Order: sequence, then C-alpha cells, then structure tokens
Amino acid sequence: MYKTSSRPPRSGLHAAALRALALAGAGAAAMALPPPAAAQTTAATATAAATDATATRRGYAIPAGPLQDALTRFGIEAGVLVSYEAAEVGGRRSAGLQGSYGAADGLATLLRGTGLAAQAVPNGFLVRSVPPAAADGATLPTVTVSATRHDAEALPLPYAGGQVARGARLGMLGNTDLMDAPFSGAAYTAATIEDQQARTVADVLANDPTVRFTTTAGHIYENYTVRGFDITSSELALNGMYGLAPSGHAPTEFIERVELLRGPTALLTGMAPGGAVGGVINLVPKRAGADPLTRLSTTYRSSANFGGSLDVSRRFGPDKAFGMRFNGAADDGRTGIDGQSKQRLLGALALDYAGERLRLSLDAYANRERVSNGSAWMASFTGPVIPAAPKAGTNILRGTHGEIDNMAVVGRGEFDLSDDWTVYGGVGTLSHRYAGFLNGTRANGVKPSGDYTGYTYNQRGFTDTLSAEAGVRGTARTGPVEHRLVLGFSFLNQRTGTLNKSSGAYLSNIYQPIAPPLAADPGSAPKTSDSTLTSFALADTLAFARDTVQLTLGLRQQRVQADTFAAATGARTASYDESAVTPALGLVLKPWGPGLSLFANYIEGLSQGDTVTDTAARNFGQMFAPYKTRQMEAGVKWDSGRLTQTLSVYQITRPSLVQDLATRTYHPDGERRHRGIEWNVFGEAARGVRVLGGVAYTRAVLTRTANGAYDGNTAFGTPQWAANLGTEWDLPWLPGLTLSGRATYTGTQYVNTANTQKIPAWWRFDAGARYITRIAGKRVGFYANVDNLFNESYWAGSFNDGYVTMNAPRTVRLTTTVDF
Repeated sequence: MYKTSSRPPRSGLHAAALRALALAGAGAAAMALPPPAAAQTTAATATAAATDATATRRGYAIPAGPLQDALTRFGIEAGVLVSYEAAEVGGRRSAGLQGSYGAADGLATLLRGTGLAAQAVPNGFLVRSVPPAAADGATLPTVTVSATRHDAEALPLPYAGGQVARGARLGMLGNTDLMDAPFSGAAYTAATIEDQQARTVADVLANDPTVRFTTTAGHIYENYTVRGFDITSSELALNGMYGLAPSGHAPTEFIERVELLRGPTALLTGMAPGGAVGGVINLVPKRAGADPLTRLSTTYRSSANFGGSLDVSRRFGPDKAFGMRFNGAADDGRTGIDGQSKQRLLGALALDYAGERLRLSLDAYANRERVSNGSAWMASFTGPVIPAAPKAGTNILRGTHGEIDNMAVVGRGEFDLSDDWTVYGGVGTLSHRYAGFLNGTRANGVKPSGDYTGYTYNQRGFTDTLSAEAGVRGTARTGPVEHRLVLGFSFLNQRTGTLNKSSGAYLSNIYQPIAPPLAADPGSAPKTSDSTLTSFALADTLAFARDTVQLTLGLRQQRVQADTFAAATGARTASYDESAVTPALGLVLKPWGPGLSLFANYIEGLSQGDTVTDTAARNFGQMFAPYKTRQMEAGVKWDSGRLTQTLSVYQITRPSLVQDLATRTYHPDGERRHRGIEWNVFGEAARGVRVLGGVAYTRAVLTRTANGAYDGNTAFGTPQWAANLGTEWDLPWLPGLTLSGRATYTGTQYVNTANTQKIPAWWRFDAGARYITRIAGKRVGFYANVDNLFNESYWAGSFNDGYVTMNAPRTVRLTTTVDF
C-alpha cells in the first residue's frame, strides 16, 4: 500500500484548516489506489494547496536515518503530500536534509543516493523507483537525482536557515563537511550575499567576528585581518587557487560562496602570495543550476549611486550536462565619501560540463573600478592624545582618482579513474593593472587640533599571474582503517611592476581639509619583481570506527624563488631561493554521535623570510629561510539539527626579524603570539528566526622584540574583544516579508607597537528588510538595507604601525530583482 505524510503550511488558521482537509482527503484517495496507479486529487482546493506549498522555500534540518522517517518528517514540515509504497521505501536510508529548499528540490536532495525519485502529481509527490506514466502515455517530469559517489569538488549543501553551508573547501583536501573538519571556518552562501545585498567580499565577511578590516569603504582596496593577522586583497583564492581572484574589491555578483578558513594553512593551500597566515578567504564562482534562471536586478546606493545586474543560467544537452552562467553588473554615481564618485563594471562567464566520469569548468571574468574626486584615508598622530574622529565620510583628498582593472581565465577539470580514485587539475591567468592615487592616502602626524602634514602619491603598476595545480585523490583500506589520500602539486608565478611619484608636503586639517596638491603621473611601470612558488604535498585522512575517529596527517614541501629589479635600470637588486617543509595534524572525534565533534589541530603557515637591507648591519644582504607560523587549536562543534555552534581555543606564534644592537646583526628571533577563544553560531534558533555571528577574544602579545623593548606589549590593531550578531525574522502573518538586524562590536585597539596610543571601542548597528512575492507570475524581490543605522563616526581600526582608519557613514542600499 501507499503511505502518505503531510502538514499544512503555517499561513493562518482558516487557510491551514482548508489545506489540512484537502490534503487529508487527497491522502485517503492516494492510499486507496492500487499500485502502480498514480495518486489523484478530487478537489480544486487540494491542487491549490499543494501548489502553494511546493513553491514555498523552507528551512530543513532532517538528520540522516531511515528513509521512511525522513519522508514523514519532510511531508510534515513542507506541508505537502508525499506518497510512496512501503515495500520500496522500507530498509532504505537517507543522508538527511539541511538548508533552505522548495518542496521539489528539497525532496530530490532527501532522496539522493536512495535509488528512488520524486514524481510530481497534482496533489503532491509520488516517490517510486520508476516514475509512473501519465494518462496520455507521456512520462511526467521527474526531479533529477545525482549520484552517490563522494566528490571532493561537490559543493556542500546549505545548513538550516540557508546562510551558511554545511561544509567548505579545505584546500587540497577538497570540500569537507563542517563536522568532519579539524579546523574552524565558515562558508557564506549565495543566499546571504543576495539577502544582505553584499556587493563585495568585505560586505559578506562583516558577518564574522574573527574578521576585521584595515581599509575603509570608499577606498579602492579591501584588506582584512583574521585572528589578528593581515590578509590583503591580492591574497584571496578562487576555487582554491591563489593569484586568480580580483584584486582591489572582489565583486560578489559572480560568486556562489565566500569561504573562510581560520588560521595558518600551508599544508592545505600552500603559501599565500604575500605570506598571509591568518587564514584563507576562498571564492567559489557560480555554476548553472538545474533550473533556467534569468534575473534582472536594479540597485540604488546612497548617495545617488545607481546600477544594475543580470544573472542568466542555462543547462543544455539531453542529460543537461553542459552549463552556462553569465553575470554582468554596472553601477555609477556618488558614494558615502563627500564628493567622491565611483564607476564599476563586471562581466563573468562560467561554463561547465558534468559527465559521468569527467567534469570540466571554465571561468572568465573582467572587472573595472574607477574612483574620482577623493578616497577613504588613514591617519597617524603626534602624541598620546587621539583627536576625535571627524564626520564619517569626510573627504581630505578631493581631486584624487584611481583605476583598477582585472581580467582572468581559469580552467579546471577532474576525471574519475575508478569509483575510488580521481585526478584533478587547474590552470589560470590573471592580468591586474592599476593607476592613480591608490596608496599613501594618509594624514600624517595629526595634532589634537586636527592639523596634519600630507603628501599625495600617484602610481602605476601591474601584476601578471600564472597559477596551476594538479593532483590525485582517492580512498584505500588497510583492515578496518579507511585512508583518504591526496597528492598535490601547486605552482604560482607573479611578475609585478610599480612606479610612483609623490607631491610636495602640504598642510591641512582633518576637520576643515583643503584640496591637496596632486603628484604628477609617474609614467609606465617597469618590472620590479618576479616570484615563483612551487610545492608538493601529501595528506592522508585515516577514518576509524565508522568515521567517529578521523586523523589527518600531511606534509608540504614549498620552494620560494624571488628576484627584485631596480625600476630605473632593470638591474637585479636581490635574489631569493629558499624552501621549507610544513607539517599538519588534525583530529576529529565523535564519541556521542554525528551531532557533536571534538577537534584539534597543529598546522603551520609560511611566509617568505626577510633579507637584511640595513647596509650598516654586519650581515647585510643575508637571506633567511621562510618563516613558519605555528598554530595549535582545539574545540568542539555542536550541530543540534537547526543550530550549529563552534567553540575553539588557539595559539598562533609568528616569527619576525629583530636587530641585536650589540653585534649589529639581524636574526629571525622575534615573535608575535596570539591566543584566543572564539564562539561562532549559525542556523535557525526557531522556525523563521535565523542567527549568524559570534564572539572572539584575542590576546595578541609581542614576546620577543629587539632588546626586549616591547616585550609584553599588545600587537597594534588587534582588539581583545570583537563580536558580530545578526538575526533574521520571517514575519508569520505576512509570508515573504523578512526583517533583519546586525550588531557589531570592536573593542579598544592600540595604534602603535609602543602602545602609547589607543582608540576607543565602538558599536555599529545595521538593519534590513526584504519582501519576496510573485507579480504577474514572476518572482520579484524587494530588498532594503541600512549600514551604520545611527550614522556614528569613529576611528575603526589600524593599518600599519601607527595609522588608523575611519569608519564609513550611514549607507542605504535598495535593490529590486525580477526573475523572467
């Protein structure tokens, strides 16, 4: 016989009663049908109810287990009728369902790997191994179900609430479920990007308590700190590969996910181009989905910046193996910096082929950003008294301008040698060009009165990048132990050139700034550096006792080659060729089931060692081996089904170069030590109520400074306390309407290494609303967000030793999207 499960959607008592009656009647009719006849409906209200429920996206947190139990729970939570034959479902298991789905795609995901498919019928869905035929002899459409083979490149599903994914890429280890990862991280989804109208990666990472920013909105670059260590805009990864993400601002229109992996990652990703050790920010480009998409968006951003974007997605071929997705965006107009204007253009094309054993992808993008008549800026101070911050959006650099261009092409592929072994590879190139007043946007030596001395710097430069990786990953068994093995190779070459000219000194005031003198154009930039990073890595994840114990061991051998050249003559001025081996160890224990993971890791980061440039030093010109940053971390992850929380403690030590004044020699004996405790949370606290954020405590101490002068001091720009907490609430009495808010707190920060200057703590409050509905049969979304709701002004953070940044003023963002 056929079994059914259903529950009416929560959209009002009267409507719920009607739907319950309609679905109950339809369920009785379905159960009365002898197999294999299709379920039928006898009332128009049943069809209407089922159609309405099917179109509604809901958050699910159905655990893995018996398929019959999972189908029953799904039918109750989705409010749709699910019919199946008990004999076909009995004995089968489901991997569960986590995230936000409509009824059709949710049921398809729930059935993945079971050998069954969901058949759409007038009053709901019929689950069978072979879809029944329609009365006219044609086969009704079925929901596509993917294969069950483990794929390290397959994107993890969204978690309950849809804001964060169930897992993320762990570098060469591939995509890994968050409960199986011996590291701390988060993967912010396309739903978060869209719902928050996040236009750049910094807008997305504003949700994370472990991330702070060292540049301000309105600047042409976005730079970050993670766990107190710098990551520049040129050190983002694209699909796990360094050197290919847009430099400057990374636009989000062509990005499916922004993944953050906290802490050093030399084994997992290799050395970052600039030696960043605080973590990895990885961008996952969009791919064509199963359903056709044509989405047009229009945007307004205060003050008077207008734009639009287009997102088109299609799959082709009899089995829909070929996919195409295009994203384009353009905006122009005034910004929150007084008098500044910004123009932005983006075009991105993603092609992919998903065969049975072969998977290929090609991503190409071009983006350009131009700013005129001003820039965000930073300030240093003459003494311990920090003057009050001027009004947010104050423009001290009127007349300056800048431009950044990025063009990249990236190809990737993987081929299944067998059910257990896969070879993979990727290669890409990026051309990055910049010109104008981009760096050195500073007010130097600001006095309590606001007076300062300034300079302007006009630059031209380029970076040409070639990045590649290849490897093989697979599974083998030795007795009761499963080995998940990866052998990988990476290559990154970057040729850079830069040239700049400065203006003469001028006097101004941060409260009443003058128009500064502008430096002359420096002309074309010659090549000034050429660096190559190559590495080999081997990792083995040993799984015991049905994955309740997972031990990851690995080594990476990294070689760093770098040459620098004189801008005037092109002569080589320095040459560097060093290598290092970095190990890693990760452990995951699940002693009480899959909902609780205990994890620990030891992992190292890698940065190019310094070269002594002090001509008075006895060891002038000496090159040191790459610096190893070491992290020890332990924590617990708790997945309640709808809410995931992570609590972790860590220590990171990073070496640095110090001078021995007695011997006039330099040694890499300096050290900076960060110890921290982090709590992160995401998911659905209750039905229709989502939370996202956490709290981070960081104690960043200088432990080995030159002659002990600053031992015990706090590293500049690292607040002890930082917190972000965002909430969303789906209003139950008006389906489609969601209200949101976010509070951000950053504690006091020292401005300089000497710890003689400190900026106060600050709060920022953001608010938003969105309404999703259908007009003339089309999905339409209305979005409104306000950052810095109360338009506060404050010194936000620190950039370089002794400099602070300004916050952004209140910013309003309005967007309308229409699916055609």
